[in-house]
Amino acid sequence: MKAFNSASVVADPKRRSCLCSLFITMSLICGAYFTGTALLGKDSFGVYLSGRLGVNTTHKAKDSVKCEVPPTLDIEINDTKENTNAEQCNGKCRPIGGETLPEGIISITSNLEMQPLSGPVSDNNNSKHTSLLAVAVGIKQKTLVNQIVEKFLADGFVVMLFHYDGIVDEWHDLDWSHKVIHLSARNQTKWWFAKRFLHPDIVAEYDYIFLWDEDLGLENFHPKRYLSIIKEEGLEISQPALEASKSEVHHHITIRRRRSRVHRRYYRFRSGGSGRCDENSTAPPCVGWVEMMAPVFSKPAWRCVWYMIQNDLIHAWGLDKQLGYCAQGDRTVKVGVVDEDYIVHLGLPTLGAHSNKNETSSELSAQSLPSNSDSESSASSRLSNSENRYAVRLRSHAEMMEFRNRWKKAVKEDECWVDPF
Repeated sequence: MKAFNSASVVADPKRRSCLCSLFITMSLICGAYFTGTALLGKDSFGVYLSGRLGVNTTHKAKDSVKCEVPPTLDIEINDTKENTNAEQCNGKCRPIGGETLPEGIISITSNLEMQPLSGPVSDNNNSKHTSLLAVAVGIKQKTLVNQIVEKFLADGFVVMLFHYDGIVDEWHDLDWSHKVIHLSARNQTKWWFAKRFLHPDIVAEYDYIFLWDEDLGLENFHPKRYLSIIKEEGLEISQPALEASKSEVHHHITIRRRRSRVHRRYYRFRSGGSGRCDENSTAPPCVGWVEMMAPVFSKPAWRCVWYMIQNDLIHAWGLDKQLGYCAQGDRTVKVGVVDEDYIVHLGLPTLGAHSNKNETSSELSAQSLPSNSDSESSASSRLSNSENRYAVRLRSHAEMMEFRNRWKKAVKEDECWVDPF
């Protein structure tokens, strides 16, 4: 067997040329590898070699909505700093549109506090109030609304009135009129107003949002006490119970229970059109459900509900059965009806009724009773109102069917969504 002669390999020109080529090739591959690694490392800090301002694209998916910005921005940066602050800046982001601003000047949220035109500027521009009442109102219910607003203002609420009849000036004789926010748009519902003016970032400083109708009696309701109850009970979505003997009741789960503080479900042992409700029921309307005339939402729940409100479906029919998805947990626990603080639902005709603006609430209630002394014109007016309300109801039902179809379509198309219930 012939021994390996290293000298012969070095002396052989052909073999030496082959080794040199192999060495050069390996050097080029290694150089390309380390250069690419260095470039990728720089990108993870959001700095681009082109000399433009970049952003960190390695954020987790949960932050992508807030942090996602164009990959490059035509703003020159000081290259002499050379990533000296790269470590501490990694992971920081700016809201879309605010990438060029220093972090401390960015004001992400707002509130509904009215500010003086003159005087010193306060160091603290946060809201002095913790909860918001928003009510859709018409001048015909001025007496009722006055009682509602006075109670909530006395307990430190911010109050916003949605004037669906377009009449604002005639409220200015009330002492509190200049203390509340007035918004006016004719023949629009509270859900239309809420979608446009109660964006979660606008009301982010308020712990609870009361989005109520105007035809409510509050003799046995105390806003501050109600807040303490829902906090202690852990309710994210709630409503005060209805005094059955004086209220127009549409759903039995809303009826007040005596000797009870809060209830979260109701029982119906006979199977009817809506099915049976017992201790094993886990879905609305047996449990996890409130009516839409006087809902109360926590801040996190409202953010979710606001997203679910459809921009064009202004009656929000069908939304009630899906509110449990916004309960921030188990809807059988986080959604409930408060019995200790209760209200009266008068069920007065509002939107769609073109009654005289000077008519009182009691007169409107009496219109449903026949009278031989009615004039021909008043009878015609009642007929017109009845037709208008019927048309409104038809639209509401059509919206409910449309919302159901959109929900089903969304569930079918979203492959990543998992139904928590």
